Amino acid sequence: MFKEAGTDSKNSNPNESDVHRKSSWKKQQKEVVDFNTLLVHCAQTYASGDKPRACELLKQISQHSSPYGDASQRLAHYFANGLKARLAGTGSEVYHSLVSKRRTVSDMLKAYQLYLACFPFKKITYHLTNQTILDTIQHATRVHILDFGIDFGFQWPSFIKQLSDRPDEPPKLRITGIEIPEPDFGPTERIQETGRRLAKFVERFGVPFEYHVVAAMFDEVRVEDLHIEEDELLVVNCLFRLHDPADETVTEHCPRDKVLNTIRELNPAMFVNVVVNGTYGAPFFMSSFHEAMYYFSAVFDMLDSTAPRENEQRMLVERDLYRKRLINVISCEGLERERPETYKQWQVRILRAGFEQLSISKELVKKARAGVKTFYHKDFNMDEDGKWMLEGWKGRIFYGLSTWKPTCF
Repeated sequence: MFKEAGTDSKNSNPNESDVHRKSSWKKQQKEVVDFNTLLVHCAQTYASGDKPRACELLKQISQHSSPYGDASQRLAHYFANGLKARLAGTGSEVYHSLVSKRRTVSDMLKAYQLYLACFPFKKITYHLTNQTILDTIQHATRVHILDFGIDFGFQWPSFIKQLSDRPDEPPKLRITGIEIPEPDFGPTERIQETGRRLAKFVERFGVPFEYHVVAAMFDEVRVEDLHIEEDELLVVNCLFRLHDPADETVTEHCPRDKVLNTIRELNPAMFVNVVVNGTYGAPFFMSSFHEAMYYFSAVFDMLDSTAPRENEQRMLVERDLYRKRLINVISCEGLERERPETYKQWQVRILRAGFEQLSISKELVKKARAGVKTFYHKDFNMDEDGKWMLEGWKGRIFYGLSTWKPTCF
């Protein structure tokens, strides 16, 4: 797909004529810089209290940006959506309407296909995480995995298949899917359906299986809700989701620390954590805006370099995933706003909660790095920093993978 993305014929708006495309090429190149300037100027004008001028600038951005153009045009289009919602004071309503929009399994599978084909992040993360868990539970007869943020459960089919391939009898597997309730009349419907799909899949491989659901905000999960049994080997898994609870800049009793304290109280054999490495969680609007531009410019550049512009799955990812995140970052505040931290900040937070970091297998990392180099775009990078495995694009770190265990007192 990234070979197709590199051709001019593919990376063009299918509605544009060849003549118009050629005549507007130089103009589009200049607009790459202009979009950044216009966006920052619009945000600064809003922050200074001049809403009429900010609306004029927003109109200029909207006229020239497009969800079908190049990386800068698409980024500007979705940033403009966020600024429009902030100027109108409707950020919360717009964001909640996007969150409550029903995501079909079909659409999610299409987006997942794109992730697997174009980006190594999900595939490498699931592979490293699953293999690390398998190494930890190799002698266990009963295994309980608590998955904070199970969503559609895409991580677990390959894990179950690997579990069934072991030469000895597979252990009894219990997965507790923990997920934020859906904002409708069926708060657990999606995660219940995830369990039904996993149970159907497991039947093919003869692995004894149980599935339970906990629908709650992560910081509201109680130990007694999880029904931990003494003869189980417990693993806690949280991929890309631990930034969902708020931090101490929003509320005095930090929900993020509360989640970590609960996990520490459970005393798992291992805690697997993959964090979004972001710097746009600052409490001040302009600082957050600048950092969001820096982060998401890299994201949209990655999309533009690895997937054709008219690709339906790419448009789905940009419209349904990144639009929602940008609306949140730009137009929401308080408990609603996404506030990621850097992996180094997470390291301090997790150590403070009473964990010690474990090493990730050098052999696994070596194989993963070789796979990325062989099958994916040359600008994806995998690095190590201490005991962290880092994944990113052109030197920009998007995710940090780490494993932990409770410290002994």
